[in-house]
Amino acid sequence: MSVIKIKDKSFCVSIPEADIRQRVKAVAGQISKDMAGKNPLFLGVLNGAFVFAADLMREMTIPCEISFVKLASYQGTTSTGKVTEVLGINEDLTGRTVIIVEDIVESGRTMRQMIEALGTRRPASVHICTLFFKPDKLREELSLDYVAFRIPDDFIVGYGLDYDQQGRGLKDIYTIAEEK
Repeated sequence: MSVIKIKDKSFCVSIPEADIRQRVKAVAGQISKDMAGKNPLFLGVLNGAFVFAADLMREMTIPCEISFVKLASYQGTTSTGKVTEVLGINEDLTGRTVIIVEDIVESGRTMRQMIEALGTRRPASVHICTLFFKPDKLREELSLDYVAFRIPDDFIVGYGLDYDQQGRGLKDIYTIAEEK
C-alpha cells in the first residue's frame, strides 16, 4: 500500500485515479443526457472542485459553459462551520440552467448557502453535482442530482482536495493512514 506524507500526517490510497476517471465519465454522461438541449452553466466551487470541473467538462457531449466561485469553510482538516464567499459570480443567471460542481458535500451548509444566493439571480433551475458525498455528515435538506462517490466520514486529500493547501495535485484519493 502506497503511503505518502503531507505535513504532519500520513495518507494511503483509498480511491485510485482509474476509478475516479470512470465515475467522472459516467456522471458527465448522465448530465449530458439529462441536460440535452439546455446549454447548462457549470459553476465550479474553488479551490477543491477545479480538477473535477475540468475533467467533467472534457467528458461532456453537449454544449455547456463554465465559471467559478470561491467559497471557504475549512481550516486544516476541520470545517469552521462558517462559509465565506471569496470570489463571486459575474454571469447573468436569469433563465439559465445552473449546475453547481462541488468537490465534496458533507454537512450541506455550503450548498444550502449557494442555492439561496443563486436563487436571488433568477436561474431556471439549480442542480448539484458533487464528486464526493458523506451521507452520514449531511445536516441540511438537499437534493444532490449527481454524485460520483458516496464515502464514509474520513478526511480525504488528492484530485483537487487538500490538507492545508497541500496534496491537491495528487491523482488518486488518499485517506489518513492508521498509526501503528
